[in-house]
Amino acid sequence: MSIRKTHVVAFAAATLSVTLAATVIATGLASAHPGGQVAPTRVMTAEGPVRGTAAGSVRTFQGIPYAAPPTGERRWKEPQPVRPWSSLLDAGAPKGACAQPTDQPISIEGGGTEDCLYLNVTTPDTSTERLPVIVWIHGGSFTYGDGATYRAAKLAAARQGAVVVTINYRLGAFGFLTAPGLQAPANLGLLDQQAALRWVNRNARAFGGDPSNVTIMGQSGGGFSVCAQLVSPGARGLFSKAIVQSAGCVGPDGSFTRKQAEAGGLAVAGAALCKDPRAVDSCLRSRSTAELMKAAVSGHDGYRPVVDGKVLPEAPSRAIVAGRFARVPVLHGTTHDEMSGLAGMHELTTGQPLTAEGYAEKVTDQFGKDASAVLAEYPAAEYPAPGAALSAVLTDSEWSTAALDTQRAMARHTRVYAYDFAEAHAPYFKNVPRPTSFPLGTGHMTDLAYLFENDLFEPLDTTQAALSDMVIAYWSRFAATGQVNGEGLPLWKQFTNRGSYLQRLASDRIGYTDFAAEHHYAFWKALPPRGEEKNS
Repeated sequence: MSIRKTHVVAFAAATLSVTLAATVIATGLASAHPGGQVAPTRVMTAEGPVRGTAAGSVRTFQGIPYAAPPTGERRWKEPQPVRPWSSLLDAGAPKGACAQPTDQPISIEGGGTEDCLYLNVTTPDTSTERLPVIVWIHGGSFTYGDGATYRAAKLAAARQGAVVVTINYRLGAFGFLTAPGLQAPANLGLLDQQAALRWVNRNARAFGGDPSNVTIMGQSGGGFSVCAQLVSPGARGLFSKAIVQSAGCVGPDGSFTRKQAEAGGLAVAGAALCKDPRAVDSCLRSRSTAELMKAAVSGHDGYRPVVDGKVLPEAPSRAIVAGRFARVPVLHGTTHDEMSGLAGMHELTTGQPLTAEGYAEKVTDQFGKDASAVLAEYPAAEYPAPGAALSAVLTDSEWSTAALDTQRAMARHTRVYAYDFAEAHAPYFKNVPRPTSFPLGTGHMTDLAYLFENDLFEPLDTTQAALSDMVIAYWSRFAATGQVNGEGLPLWKQFTNRGSYLQRLASDRIGYTDFAAEHHYAFWKALPPRGEEKNS
């Protein structure tokens, strides 16, 4: 399996200055809203009453259904309205994650279930009204993950305050399967996300939120979902701002053509022993969840939003370059070392650091006739170790270039704030070994340790927690106003094609970074495209 085919399997890892910590403490960026009355843990939604829990400065409501269970006759159908209830719904614990393989560190234990269209709400525990709403769309290559693992107390209780909604949506073969003969809409996972946004529109006020001030936010596969929702006609009017983390909406945009999707669906149908084209629909529908999961593709390459002409009328990359997208303010960026985890895999699997010769071989395998130019641009001797050089090559070629292309395309039509999350020592994944020959910096997904309380990650130390407060202050300010600047925050200028301002987010310095130079943008743009889609 090629480097590109496996890069999301590996993740990367992670000192805040006393000055930054003091600034955060002095300005109270993580404090709850003072002076308000404590709000009840019982809330009446449009569908029925729910009872959550209160802890610290937030209330949490988990496992609220936003659509009917997509089971039985509703398998592979558009999300249907949930049946209203009159008795009190216990929202004190999350409900099932969507069905998924269990072969990756981000897999949900037990593999989930088809009955999974639930969401979770975290909101400040005061009676404040008209708070901004953030809807979190989790990543996981459209195959793994859930909403409940992303606990959002810090994000909800930041000084600006927010109602944070984390959602499940159908994954893999249940959410993105397009097979010849299967009578099912494409992009059911995207339709689920839109159904969750309509739930927010109906119910935000019940939790203190403003339904006219909704930000959709996602990372990796969730970020590519945001790219798709920016383009999808069905999402228009359901959100007013967008945060995209570690996903390029331009260049490799995380979508499949129908031909690509049907080729993958045909393989799934064959693995499920549903090879008769006249009976594919009835055959697949007769298979159990376990049988379909066994037949379905695992890993990070099998499923994407599909350009179907309806839910996704055209590829996000093409639509955004042309300005055919929801022109809402956008906060967009990547981690500085997206591919450091993958670059360290050689050392972890062999027990030996990557050598200069091994680095050259991997670059040659990846870039073919362009390898000599890449090696000249990224000589191993200029990096702490050959593994670090490989990390820079893969990060810049597959993520950084697409990020800057995205920011430039969007900035022609809407307000954009851009960033490079460049913390030298981010938290890593719990109980996951890391290479010792080079530091991993902030790799793919590890920036989320600064925004959410998630048991995937090592706990933040004191200085990392201070950076977390600063980042959350920026994010929540953007969700509230469409701007990022506020009292006590280092100035962050808008990205324009004349200025191309990107904010460096790190403990040693927050401020402007020459992203194009640092990530060798001109070099990669001068190379001919390789024509392969990026995974998410």
